[in-house]
Amino acid sequence: MAAVVATWTVAAPAAQADDMRSRQWYLDAMKADELWKVATGKGITVAVLDSGVDSTVPELRGKVLPGRNFSDAGEGPGRVDDKDDDRHGTNMALAIAGSGADGGVKGIAPGATILPVKTGDFAFNGWESTFKGIRYAVDNGARVINISSGGVADDADTAKWLAAVEYAQKKGALIFAASGNDGRERQAYPASVPGVIAVGALDTKGKTAKFSDYGPHLALAAPGVDMPGRCTNDKAKFCAFWGTSHATAIASGTAALIWSAHPDWTGNQVLRVMMETAGHNGPVPSKYIGYGSVRPAQVLLEGKGDPGAPDVNPLLAAQKASASPTTPQTSPSPENTGASGSDQAEDKGQAAGSDDGGFPLWAIAASAVAVVAVIGLVVAAGVRRRASTDA
Repeated sequence: MAAVVATWTVAAPAAQADDMRSRQWYLDAMKADELWKVATGKGITVAVLDSGVDSTVPELRGKVLPGRNFSDAGEGPGRVDDKDDDRHGTNMALAIAGSGADGGVKGIAPGATILPVKTGDFAFNGWESTFKGIRYAVDNGARVINISSGGVADDADTAKWLAAVEYAQKKGALIFAASGNDGRERQAYPASVPGVIAVGALDTKGKTAKFSDYGPHLALAAPGVDMPGRCTNDKAKFCAFWGTSHATAIASGTAALIWSAHPDWTGNQVLRVMMETAGHNGPVPSKYIGYGSVRPAQVLLEGKGDPGAPDVNPLLAAQKASASPTTPQTSPSPENTGASGSDQAEDKGQAAGSDDGGFPLWAIAASAVAVVAVIGLVVAAGVRRRASTDA
Protein backbone atom coordinates (compact mmCIF):
# COMPACT_ATOMS: atom_id res chain seq x y z
CA MET A 1 0.00 0.00 0.00
CA ALA A 2 2.01 2.97 -1.19
CA ALA A 3 1.73 6.33 0.50
CA VAL A 4 1.52 9.62 -1.34
CA VAL A 5 4.19 11.69 0.36
CA ALA A 6 4.77 15.38 -0.26
CA THR A 7 8.07 16.74 1.04
CA TRP A 8 7.99 20.25 2.45
CA THR A 9 11.59 20.73 3.55
CA VAL A 10 14.66 18.67 4.14
CA ALA A 11 16.70 19.84 7.10
CA ALA A 12 19.93 18.47 8.51
CA PRO A 13 20.03 15.74 11.17
CA ALA A 14 17.06 13.83 12.51
CA ALA A 15 15.65 14.77 15.89
CA GLN A 16 17.56 13.71 18.96
CA ALA A 17 15.61 11.12 20.91
CA ASP A 18 15.40 13.19 24.10
CA ASP A 19 13.74 16.02 22.18
CA MET A 20 10.80 13.91 21.03
CA ARG A 21 8.50 14.77 23.93
CA SER A 22 8.83 18.48 23.16
CA ARG A 23 7.90 17.72 19.56
CA GLN A 24 4.59 16.23 20.69
CA TRP A 25 3.02 19.59 21.42
CA TYR A 26 -0.51 18.15 21.33
CA LEU A 27 0.14 15.92 24.36
CA ASP A 28 0.68 18.99 26.52
CA ALA A 29 -2.33 20.68 24.95
CA MET A 30 -4.48 17.68 25.85
CA LYS A 31 -3.05 17.45 29.41
CA ALA A 32 -1.71 13.99 28.68
CA ASP A 33 0.50 13.67 31.75
CA GLU A 34 -2.49 14.30 34.01
CA LEU A 35 -4.71 12.02 31.94
CA TRP A 36 -2.30 9.11 32.26
CA LYS A 37 -2.62 9.25 36.05
CA VAL A 38 -6.27 8.32 35.54
CA ALA A 39 -6.13 6.03 32.51
CA THR A 40 -3.69 4.89 29.82
CA GLY A 41 -5.85 2.85 27.47
CA LYS A 42 -4.90 -0.41 29.21
CA GLY A 43 -7.31 -3.22 28.44
CA ILE A 44 -8.49 -1.70 25.16
CA THR A 45 -7.49 -3.15 21.78
CA VAL A 46 -7.34 -0.75 18.86
CA ALA A 47 -7.30 -2.27 15.38
CA VAL A 48 -5.21 -0.37 12.85
CA LEU A 49 -6.52 -1.17 9.36
CA ASP A 50 -3.65 0.06 7.28
CA SER A 51 -0.32 -0.94 5.76
CA GLY A 52 0.61 -3.17 8.67
CA VAL A 53 2.51 -2.31 11.85
CA ASP A 54 6.22 -2.75 12.52
CA SER A 55 6.24 -4.22 16.01
CA THR A 56 10.04 -4.04 16.22
CA VAL A 57 10.30 -0.28 16.76
CA PRO A 58 11.09 0.39 20.44
CA GLU A 59 7.85 2.24 21.21
CA LEU A 60 5.70 -0.69 20.06
CA ARG A 61 7.58 -3.66 21.46
CA GLY A 62 5.26 -5.91 23.42
CA LYS A 63 2.23 -3.83 22.45
CA VAL A 64 1.29 -5.34 19.08
CA LEU A 65 -0.79 -8.48 18.69
CA PRO A 66 -0.20 -10.92 15.82
CA GLY A 67 -1.67 -9.26 12.76
CA ARG A 68 -3.67 -10.47 9.79
CA ASN A 69 -2.99 -9.70 6.15
CA PHE A 70 -6.02 -9.34 3.88
CA SER A 71 -4.13 -7.58 1.11
CA ASP A 72 -2.16 -8.90 -1.84
CA ALA A 73 1.06 -7.57 -0.32
CA GLY A 74 3.55 -9.23 2.00
CA GLU A 75 3.17 -12.92 2.62
CA GLY A 76 -0.11 -13.25 0.80
CA PRO A 77 -3.82 -12.92 1.53
CA GLY A 78 -5.13 -14.55 4.67
CA ARG A 79 -1.75 -15.16 6.29
CA VAL A 80 -0.60 -13.62 9.55
CA ASP A 81 1.50 -10.59 8.67
CA ASP A 82 2.14 -7.50 10.76
CA LYS A 83 4.91 -6.14 8.54
CA ASP A 84 4.52 -2.56 7.35
CA ASP A 85 5.03 -1.75 3.68
CA ASP A 86 5.44 2.00 4.03
CA ARG A 87 5.33 2.83 7.77
CA HIS A 88 1.96 4.57 7.58
CA GLY A 89 0.27 1.98 9.75
CA THR A 90 3.24 2.00 12.12
CA ASN A 91 2.93 5.75 12.60
CA MET A 92 -0.79 5.47 13.28
CA ALA A 93 -0.03 2.84 15.93
CA LEU A 94 2.62 5.10 17.45
CA ALA A 95 0.22 8.05 17.65
CA ILE A 96 -2.33 5.81 19.36
CA ALA A 97 -0.28 3.65 21.70
CA GLY A 98 3.44 4.38 21.42
CA SER A 99 5.25 3.91 24.74
CA GLY A 100 7.85 6.61 24.17
CA ALA A 101 10.59 4.02 24.77
CA ASP A 102 14.14 5.04 23.85
CA GLY A 103 13.00 8.63 23.47
CA GLY A 104 10.55 7.74 20.73
CA VAL A 105 6.94 8.71 20.05
CA LYS A 106 4.43 8.39 22.87
CA GLY A 107 0.80 7.74 21.99
CA ILE A 108 -2.21 9.42 23.54
CA ALA A 109 -3.20 6.00 24.94
CA PRO A 110 0.18 4.38 25.72
CA GLY A 111 -1.41 1.47 27.57
CA ALA A 112 -3.60 0.36 24.68
CA THR A 113 -2.93 -2.76 22.61
CA ILE A 114 -2.63 -2.62 18.82
CA LEU A 115 -4.14 -5.20 16.47
CA PRO A 116 -2.57 -4.67 13.02
CA VAL A 117 -4.79 -5.55 10.07
CA LYS A 118 -3.17 -5.13 6.67
CA THR A 119 -5.85 -4.17 4.19
CA GLY A 120 -3.85 -3.07 1.16
CA ASP A 121 -4.41 -0.27 -1.32
CA PHE A 122 -7.96 0.17 -2.61
CA ALA A 123 -6.61 1.13 -6.02
CA PHE A 124 -5.19 -2.38 -6.35
CA ASN A 125 -7.28 -4.52 -4.03
CA GLY A 126 -10.66 -2.83 -3.95
CA TRP A 127 -12.50 -2.49 -0.64
CA GLU A 128 -12.97 -6.21 -0.05
CA SER A 129 -9.88 -6.47 2.16
CA THR A 130 -11.20 -3.65 4.36
CA PHE A 131 -14.61 -5.29 4.73
CA LYS A 132 -12.91 -8.49 5.82
CA GLY A 133 -10.55 -6.53 8.05
CA ILE A 134 -13.38 -4.86 9.95
CA ARG A 135 -15.03 -8.18 10.68
CA TYR A 136 -11.74 -9.76 11.66
CA ALA A 137 -10.92 -6.87 13.99
CA VAL A 138 -14.15 -6.98 15.98
CA ASP A 139 -14.18 -10.77 16.04
CA ASN A 140 -10.73 -10.60 17.64
CA GLY A 141 -11.51 -8.18 20.42
CA ALA A 142 -10.97 -4.75 18.92
CA ARG A 143 -13.21 -2.14 20.53
CA VAL A 144 -11.83 0.69 18.42
CA ILE A 145 -11.05 0.50 14.69
CA ASN A 146 -8.79 3.10 13.10
CA ILE A 147 -9.03 3.60 9.33
CA SER A 148 -6.70 6.44 8.35
CA SER A 149 -7.54 6.30 4.66
CA GLY A 150 -10.42 6.81 2.30
CA GLY A 151 -11.70 6.64 -1.26
CA VAL A 152 -14.71 6.29 -3.48
CA ALA A 153 -17.19 3.45 -3.73
CA ASP A 154 -19.79 2.33 -6.25
CA ASP A 155 -23.31 1.22 -5.36
CA ALA A 156 -22.26 -2.34 -4.62
CA ASP A 157 -19.47 -1.13 -2.34
CA THR A 158 -21.89 1.17 -0.53
CA ALA A 159 -24.09 -1.74 0.43
CA LYS A 160 -21.06 -3.69 1.62
CA TRP A 161 -19.80 -0.72 3.61
CA LEU A 162 -23.14 -0.42 5.37
CA ALA A 163 -23.10 -4.14 6.17
CA ALA A 164 -19.52 -4.06 7.51
CA VAL A 165 -20.15 -1.00 9.68
CA GLU A 166 -23.40 -2.46 10.99
CA TYR A 167 -21.54 -5.66 11.89
CA ALA A 168 -19.00 -3.68 13.90
CA GLN A 169 -21.74 -1.69 15.61
CA LYS A 170 -23.60 -4.81 16.64
CA LYS A 171 -20.36 -6.06 18.16
CA GLY A 172 -20.07 -2.78 20.08
CA ALA A 173 -17.02 -1.38 18.28
CA LEU A 174 -16.33 2.20 17.21
CA ILE A 175 -14.91 2.99 13.76
CA PHE A 176 -12.93 6.19 13.23
CA ALA A 177 -12.03 7.25 9.68
CA ALA A 178 -10.07 10.12 8.13
CA SER A 179 -11.99 12.79 6.22
CA GLY A 180 -9.28 13.43 3.59
CA ASN A 181 -6.54 15.94 2.78
CA ASP A 182 -7.69 18.02 -0.19
CA GLY A 183 -9.08 20.92 1.83
CA ARG A 184 -12.48 20.79 0.18
CA GLU A 185 -16.01 19.65 0.89
CA ARG A 186 -16.58 16.04 -0.04
CA GLN A 187 -17.76 12.79 1.44
CA ALA A 188 -15.36 9.91 0.97
CA TYR A 189 -15.66 6.33 2.12
CA PRO A 190 -15.61 5.12 4.82
CA ALA A 191 -15.78 8.52 6.57
CA SER A 192 -19.23 9.27 5.12
CA VAL A 193 -20.77 5.87 5.90
CA PRO A 194 -23.53 6.31 8.53
CA GLY A 195 -22.20 5.34 11.93
CA VAL A 196 -18.54 5.86 11.05
CA ILE A 197 -16.89 8.65 13.06
CA ALA A 198 -15.37 10.99 10.47
CA VAL A 199 -12.39 12.97 11.77
CA GLY A 200 -10.95 16.26 10.54
CA ALA A 201 -7.55 17.77 11.37
CA LEU A 202 -6.68 20.80 13.48
CA ASP A 203 -3.52 22.86 13.33
CA THR A 204 -1.34 24.02 16.22
CA LYS A 205 -3.65 26.98 16.85
CA GLY A 206 -6.74 24.82 17.19
CA LYS A 207 -8.24 25.76 13.83
CA THR A 208 -9.19 23.52 10.95
CA ALA A 209 -6.05 22.56 9.07
CA LYS A 210 -6.00 24.02 5.55
CA PHE A 211 -5.85 20.55 3.99
CA SER A 212 -8.65 18.97 6.03
CA ASP A 213 -11.69 17.86 4.02
CA TYR A 214 -15.05 18.71 5.50
CA GLY A 215 -18.78 18.18 5.11
CA PRO A 216 -21.99 17.49 7.02
CA HIS A 217 -20.78 14.00 7.91
CA LEU A 218 -17.82 15.24 9.95
CA ALA A 219 -18.10 14.15 13.59
CA LEU A 220 -14.94 15.21 15.42
CA ALA A 221 -11.59 16.91 14.95
CA ALA A 222 -8.14 16.29 16.42
CA PRO A 223 -4.51 17.42 16.04
CA GLY A 224 -3.09 16.66 12.62
CA VAL A 225 -0.21 19.08 11.96
CA ASP A 226 3.49 18.66 12.84
CA MET A 227 2.89 15.15 14.11
CA PRO A 228 6.15 13.22 14.71
CA GLY A 229 6.60 9.70 13.45
CA ARG A 230 9.11 7.25 12.03
CA CYS A 231 10.42 8.25 8.62
CA THR A 232 9.22 6.17 5.70
CA ASN A 233 12.64 5.21 4.40
CA ASP A 234 14.61 5.09 7.65
CA LYS A 235 12.86 3.84 10.78
CA ALA A 236 15.74 5.04 12.94
CA LYS A 237 14.91 8.64 12.09
CA PHE A 238 11.88 10.78 12.86
CA CYS A 239 9.86 12.91 10.47
CA ALA A 240 7.09 15.43 10.98
CA PHE A 241 3.83 14.52 9.25
CA TRP A 242 0.54 16.25 8.57
CA GLY A 243 -2.82 14.79 7.64
CA THR A 244 -6.24 13.69 8.79
CA SER A 245 -4.58 10.29 9.15
CA HIS A 246 -2.87 11.36 12.36
CA ALA A 247 -5.97 13.25 13.50
CA THR A 248 -7.95 10.02 13.21
CA ALA A 249 -5.34 8.12 15.20
CA ILE A 250 -5.50 10.71 17.99
CA ALA A 251 -9.31 10.43 18.05
CA SER A 252 -9.09 6.63 18.16
CA GLY A 253 -6.56 6.82 20.98
CA THR A 254 -8.80 9.23 22.87
CA ALA A 255 -11.66 6.73 22.67
CA ALA A 256 -9.36 4.00 24.01
CA LEU A 257 -8.25 6.27 26.84
CA ILE A 258 -11.81 7.07 27.92
CA TRP A 259 -12.97 3.50 27.51
CA SER A 260 -10.17 2.15 29.68
CA ALA A 261 -11.29 4.45 32.49
CA HIS A 262 -14.91 3.32 32.04
CA PRO A 263 -14.70 -0.33 30.92
CA ASP A 264 -18.37 -0.88 31.71
CA TRP A 265 -19.47 1.71 29.16
CA THR A 266 -20.59 0.71 25.69
CA GLY A 267 -19.11 2.18 22.54
CA ASN A 268 -22.20 4.36 22.21
CA GLN A 269 -21.56 5.84 25.64
CA VAL A 270 -17.90 6.49 24.92
CA LEU A 271 -18.81 8.25 21.69
CA ARG A 272 -21.58 10.24 23.38
CA VAL A 273 -19.26 11.74 25.99
CA MET A 274 -16.68 12.48 23.29
CA MET A 275 -19.31 14.40 21.34
CA GLU A 276 -20.71 16.17 24.40
CA THR A 277 -17.32 17.33 25.66
CA ALA A 278 -15.80 18.24 22.30
CA GLY A 279 -14.37 21.75 22.07
CA HIS A 280 -15.96 24.20 19.66
CA ASN A 281 -16.88 27.83 19.15
CA GLY A 282 -20.28 28.40 17.59
CA PRO A 283 -23.18 26.14 16.64
CA VAL A 284 -22.75 22.40 16.31
CA PRO A 285 -22.51 20.27 14.42
CA SER A 286 -20.18 22.19 12.13
CA LYS A 287 -19.27 20.82 8.74
CA TYR A 288 -15.69 21.90 9.46
CA ILE A 289 -15.06 20.29 12.86
CA GLY A 290 -18.22 18.29 13.53
CA TYR A 291 -19.02 18.43 17.24
CA GLY A 292 -15.57 19.85 17.96
CA SER A 293 -12.09 18.82 19.02
CA VAL A 294 -11.56 15.74 21.15
CA ARG A 295 -11.04 16.66 24.81
CA PRO A 296 -10.43 13.62 27.01
CA ALA A 297 -9.48 15.85 29.94
CA GLN A 298 -13.06 17.04 30.14
CA VAL A 299 -14.16 13.45 30.72
CA LEU A 300 -11.32 12.01 32.78
CA LEU A 301 -10.26 15.04 34.81
CA GLU A 302 -13.45 17.11 35.00
CA GLY A 303 -15.98 14.28 35.04
CA LYS A 304 -18.05 15.90 32.30
CA GLY A 305 -20.22 14.16 29.73
CA ASP A 306 -23.33 12.07 30.28
CA PRO A 307 -22.82 8.55 28.89
CA GLY A 308 -26.59 8.20 28.44
CA ALA A 309 -28.34 5.25 26.86
CA PRO A 310 -25.98 2.32 26.26
CA ASP A 311 -27.85 1.01 23.22
CA VAL A 312 -28.40 4.27 21.30
CA ASN A 313 -25.74 5.39 18.84
CA PRO A 314 -25.57 9.18 19.38
CA LEU A 315 -24.08 9.91 15.98
CA LEU A 316 -26.72 7.97 14.07
CA ALA A 317 -29.44 9.52 16.22
CA ALA A 318 -28.12 13.02 15.53
CA GLN A 319 -27.79 12.35 11.81
CA LYS A 320 -31.35 11.02 11.67
CA ALA A 321 -32.64 14.05 13.56
CA SER A 322 -30.82 16.52 11.32
CA ALA A 323 -32.29 14.84 8.26
CA SER A 324 -35.82 15.38 9.54
CA PRO A 325 -37.61 18.27 7.79
CA THR A 326 -39.10 19.32 11.13
CA THR A 327 -35.72 19.66 12.82
CA PRO A 328 -33.81 22.91 12.29
CA GLN A 329 -30.27 22.29 11.13
CA THR A 330 -27.36 24.23 12.55
CA SER A 331 -24.32 25.32 10.63
CA PRO A 332 -21.22 27.36 11.42
CA SER A 333 -21.66 31.09 10.95
CA PRO A 334 -19.25 33.22 8.90
CA GLU A 335 -18.18 34.92 12.13
CA ASN A 336 -16.95 31.63 13.54
CA THR A 337 -15.54 30.05 10.41
CA GLY A 338 -14.45 32.79 8.09
CA ALA A 339 -16.54 31.04 5.45
CA SER A 340 -17.48 34.13 3.49
CA GLY A 341 -16.69 32.93 0.02
CA SER A 342 -12.92 32.73 0.37
CA ASP A 343 -11.26 29.85 -1.43
CA GLN A 344 -8.54 29.61 1.19
CA ALA A 345 -9.09 26.40 3.10
CA GLU A 346 -7.67 27.80 6.31
CA ASP A 347 -10.29 30.55 6.21
CA LYS A 348 -13.03 27.95 6.17
CA GLY A 349 -11.91 26.27 9.36
CA GLN A 350 -13.90 26.67 12.53
CA ALA A 351 -11.88 27.08 15.69
CA ALA A 352 -12.06 24.60 18.50
CA GLY A 353 -13.04 25.72 21.96
CA SER A 354 -10.46 26.91 24.46
CA ASP A 355 -11.89 25.42 27.65
CA ASP A 356 -9.49 23.62 30.01
CA GLY A 357 -8.42 20.28 28.66
CA GLY A 358 -9.33 21.19 25.12
CA PHE A 359 -7.30 21.70 22.01
CA PRO A 360 -5.70 25.16 22.47
CA LEU A 361 -6.43 28.34 20.61
CA TRP A 362 -3.28 29.87 22.00
CA ALA A 363 -0.20 29.86 19.78
CA ILE A 364 2.23 27.18 20.86
CA ALA A 365 5.37 29.27 20.54
CA ALA A 366 7.71 26.86 22.25
CA SER A 367 6.69 24.04 19.94
CA ALA A 368 7.06 26.25 16.91
CA VAL A 369 10.61 27.06 17.95
CA ALA A 370 11.29 23.38 18.51
CA VAL A 371 10.08 22.57 15.01
CA VAL A 372 12.60 24.93 13.45
CA ALA A 373 15.55 24.98 15.81
CA VAL A 374 15.60 21.63 17.55
CA ILE A 375 14.46 19.12 15.03
CA GLY A 376 15.83 19.09 11.60
CA LEU A 377 13.30 16.77 10.15
CA VAL A 378 12.14 15.65 6.81
CA VAL A 379 8.64 17.13 6.92
CA ALA A 380 6.24 14.95 5.00
CA ALA A 381 2.54 14.78 4.36
CA GLY A 382 1.03 12.03 6.49
CA VAL A 383 -1.44 10.91 3.91
CA ARG A 384 -2.77 7.78 2.28
CA ARG A 385 -4.53 7.64 -1.04
CA ARG A 386 -7.20 5.21 -2.04
CA ALA A 387 -8.77 5.94 -5.38
CA SER A 388 -9.38 9.69 -5.62
CA THR A 389 -8.96 10.86 -2.04
CA ASP A 390 -6.23 11.07 0.57
CA ALA A 391 -6.56 10.84 4.28
